[in-house]
Amino acid sequence: MQVHAVRIHEVGGPDVLRWEALELPEPGRGEVRVRHRAIGLNFIDTYHRTGLYPAPLPAVLGTEAAGVVEALGEGVAGLAVGDRVGYATGPMGAYAEARNVVASVLVKIPSGVDDGLAAATLLKGLTAHYLLDIGGLRTSRRTILVHAAAGGVGLLLCQWAKRLGATVIGAVGSAEKAELAAANGCDHVIQYDAESLTQRVQELTQGRKVDVVYDSVGKDTWSASLASLRPRGTLVSFGQSSGPVAPFEPRVLAAGGSLFLTRPTLYDYVREREELDARARDLFAALEDGTLKVRVGQTYPLREAARAHRDLEGRKTTGSTVLVP
Repeated sequence: MQVHAVRIHEVGGPDVLRWEALELPEPGRGEVRVRHRAIGLNFIDTYHRTGLYPAPLPAVLGTEAAGVVEALGEGVAGLAVGDRVGYATGPMGAYAEARNVVASVLVKIPSGVDDGLAAATLLKGLTAHYLLDIGGLRTSRRTILVHAAAGGVGLLLCQWAKRLGATVIGAVGSAEKAELAAANGCDHVIQYDAESLTQRVQELTQGRKVDVVYDSVGKDTWSASLASLRPRGTLVSFGQSSGPVAPFEPRVLAAGGSLFLTRPTLYDYVREREELDARARDLFAALEDGTLKVRVGQTYPLREAARAHRDLEGRKTTGSTVLVP
């Protein structure tokens, strides 16, 4: 059968994204054909597009979507045609009207969560869930700094951390985003272009600094992140929207007070099926009971993915973004 998809034949700017017709075979053994109803837009998609994270070409971008099961390959159990499902851990190929997906990465979407919300939330929400574990927020009260606090992961992380009893400091790039962060769990908000981040963190914590920094920005915030940590604090570097961090000497961690650094990926925290199911259950429950309030800030037609990428990289988006086939 023929479907349309957004594909790249070379790496580069948003203009390399092409809307093309592709042949989709019947699902193979262990696979499911999913008709997409909503597709999540994430910064990792831009990393694949630019070649920062290399992928074999040509390639269909995207690792997150929600839709309905249309056909089952041989050997698939636990799913049926008509089931609503979502996925967030790849492999790439979500920027398509339909695709074949390995059944082991799919989770069922409960009736209380619509397709757009699932596509806007699965990757970011599962990411926020494991980041809470890394920071120890489920077991002790912490003071944390969240960069890009008005972004898709940032908003969810701040809300969830606050519900768990953390003191949450958010850092954002504009007055509009400061208001959004303050309304979504941040006790304090720092605006990058209006004040010194490190000085303000010192003031807000009476000189103690923070236990954990969650940094998805990378190059531009690296030094400030390290300087904001108290001795034996943890820097969780989980993205690089401003570019990759330059090579550094490990002794800077010692100089900062025996600091910890981790560069995690979602895949390693949902590698086992039981762990994926448990995190997804927690996420959907948090959406249904109001622990998490998700804002889908923008919706674009899938064929206009290039425009969506430009807005995302230009920091013109807030909350989550969804592409609709």
